[in-house]
Amino acid sequence: MRVKLSEIIAPSFHNLHVDIKNNKYTEYMLKGGRGSTKSSFTGIEIILGMMRDAERGEFTNAVALRKVKDTLKDSVFEQLAWAIEVLGVSDEWHIPQSKLEITYIPTGQKILFRGADKPKKIKSTKVKKGYIKYIWYEELDEFFGPEEIRTINQSLMRGGEIFVVFYTYNPPKSSRSWVNQEAKIPKLGRKVHHSDYRSVPKSWLGKVFIAEAEHLSKTNEMAYRHEYLGEEVGTGLEVFTNVTLRAITDEEIKMFDKIKQGLDFGYARDPVAFEKMHYDKTRRKLYFFYEFSGIQVSNRKLYSKIKEHESKLTIADGAEPKSVAELKDFGMNIKGAKKGPDSVDYGIKFLSEEIEEIIIDPVRCPRAAKEFINYALETDKNGEVKNTYPDKDNHTIDAARYGLEDDMKFNKLEFLR
Repeated sequence: MRVKLSEIIAPSFHNLHVDIKNNKYTEYMLKGGRGSTKSSFTGIEIILGMMRDAERGEFTNAVALRKVKDTLKDSVFEQLAWAIEVLGVSDEWHIPQSKLEITYIPTGQKILFRGADKPKKIKSTKVKKGYIKYIWYEELDEFFGPEEIRTINQSLMRGGEIFVVFYTYNPPKSSRSWVNQEAKIPKLGRKVHHSDYRSVPKSWLGKVFIAEAEHLSKTNEMAYRHEYLGEEVGTGLEVFTNVTLRAITDEEIKMFDKIKQGLDFGYARDPVAFEKMHYDKTRRKLYFFYEFSGIQVSNRKLYSKIKEHESKLTIADGAEPKSVAELKDFGMNIKGAKKGPDSVDYGIKFLSEEIEEIIIDPVRCPRAAKEFINYALETDKNGEVKNTYPDKDNHTIDAARYGLEDDMKFNKLEFLR
């Protein structure tokens, strides 16, 4: 038994549903706070779209993406399975529990799931019949930037004339975040839509959800506006207010003569980060123009990837002497950074206060762009600012500290962790 769409699509999305049905736009940036139902809406639209296409004899498929593959099952997969159930068409779709794939039984149309931490998987994505019309990026802010999105879209948007790309996300606090900046840039064929829980029937959300939202609005207005209304409230806690994101040309790079190279080790969930920089000490400007980063990268593979770009001494995390020794055996010009209890604080203060401008090319160095823009102080449960710098999402920041070790002048301790 099928349901009325007005009973499962929130009022704020009614006009958007019509736009999608009429192929008015190619890209839909759906931003908003908790309980806005933007992800639920996207799941419904993909299922409806594929079934509508099948009725017209069009064989279309879909791909749903998250930045990390391990998060697919509990997010976009379950969301699409929910959409199938709420639309009352469960008997027409095959949803295996042991495989990340959903099939429309009457035609064999597929919904595939991919993690952007495995780029080769995305590039090799193929469908036996038809083409991939629907693409869904969930938690868009987790991706590195517009260049990564363009690369993925170029791999997937082939073989058809009409495409529908959904980007769903909760806007980060900082207006400097790449997704917040991207949403403000007018683009032909793109619709930006903002929603929040206040336009959703209260019965859908439940009394507890409403009570929590109202309580937060009274006790912490800033958190309420960000979490529930999806506003860019800013944090006032951003560490690097001296960052500029822009393209660095080949002509500029040819003139760089003060090259610095830093390496932060990682393997499993923590990525390795190799950063190549130019430090203009006179003008107090630091340029990031080459980066290699990834997870589960062995030292041998790391060296094979960066050896053509390695032109100077690389200073790496001194806490891993075995890795430093192994890379040196491969032929890399490398040494471990010095260690010390005050090195992290001094290094970050040097980067944020002593350097007038940090210029990062977001295409050449996407991880550095994301980490430097979003790195901020944290608060405790009482809302008080913690007096230590957070030790997360700072791999390129650490690499920069190591690479600039010899340029930092310590007041008391001359070492760097």
